[in-house]
Amino acid sequence: MTITNLDVYQIDLPLHEGSYKWSGGKSVDVFDSTVVVIKTDEGVSGVGEVCPLGPFYLPSYANGARTGIAELAPGLIGRDPLQINAINEWMDAALKGHPYVKSAIDMALWDLKGKVSGLPVGVLLGGFQTKDVTLYRAISQESPEKMAEKVAGYKAEGYTRFQLKVGGNPNEDIERIHAVAGLMDADNKLVADANTGWLKHEAIRVVNAIKGLDVYVEQPCLTYEECLDVRRKTDLPFILDESIYNIQELIRGFTDGAMDVINIKISKLGGLTKAKLVRDMCEQLGIAMTIEDSWGGDVITAAIANLAQSTAGPLQFTATDFNSYVTVNFADGAPKRVKGKMSASTAPGLGVELKMDVLGNPVFSF
Repeated sequence: MTITNLDVYQIDLPLHEGSYKWSGGKSVDVFDSTVVVIKTDEGVSGVGEVCPLGPFYLPSYANGARTGIAELAPGLIGRDPLQINAINEWMDAALKGHPYVKSAIDMALWDLKGKVSGLPVGVLLGGFQTKDVTLYRAISQESPEKMAEKVAGYKAEGYTRFQLKVGGNPNEDIERIHAVAGLMDADNKLVADANTGWLKHEAIRVVNAIKGLDVYVEQPCLTYEECLDVRRKTDLPFILDESIYNIQELIRGFTDGAMDVINIKISKLGGLTKAKLVRDMCEQLGIAMTIEDSWGGDVITAAIANLAQSTAGPLQFTATDFNSYVTVNFADGAPKRVKGKMSASTAPGLGVELKMDVLGNPVFSF
């Protein structure tokens, strides 16, 4: 079996809530997602997706994803798509860095492998260990009252995990956290996610002001070293996200005792292959995980569900269902939220079928 064609599509994903806001005044109204379809000489194809959180979050952006894929695409033609590790090694040699560029390609290879084997990607990633995964809801940064109101509404829909977007004015953030913490039930989890937005002295003020609350603190500062210093000044459970971008940083964080939970973003690591490597290491080290991506639609949501459900249940901190945030669905078979949980399809591959009438024509093909 060899790769014969690679088609790349672009699709806009508007938000039900109109906009998504987080630290530093960052905001996105419409997410620009890229969908990759890899075709073979045996008629089997695989699909992947990458959707950066705008150009000002991680070192990634939507046009960069498509430009990078166009750089790699000619070298993929004629390769055996089932040799996923070999293709990843070739991509890393052909294009230094830019892991997000490679993510959709890698995801499509796993989807294709699942279809060839007749197995869901979750089985190939280690086997489904739970029947579903508990979801979190990200709460866009607004006034304390508005954020509390939204949390109450999402609780009524069945969510039990909430990720507050803080990292703004520390005084307002303290109010935001207190306003929502009072709404939590015993089985709820609350995360105050600063997305690197606080300076170290601000983060220390916040963790001292919320001492005694049942809340997790996520990525308070830009650098690993700053986060580690804040970690050492609080007893609150600690999550690292942006600082954990490869297996080496995971090992460093574990050795330093820098975190209790990490966020695995599939595209930040370079695809399902490397996300699985980090996931497997976390399982061995006893580190809990939020399994997600920067953003996405139906395909990324399916990949998240497959990776999360093939993760040991006690270490599944939470995951997310991006396709419920957006107004456009472009694939059938993607997971759908039911009372704060979702389940991966048991169909081969990622279990999704693209709606070509929604995607339209590819922006380029090889």
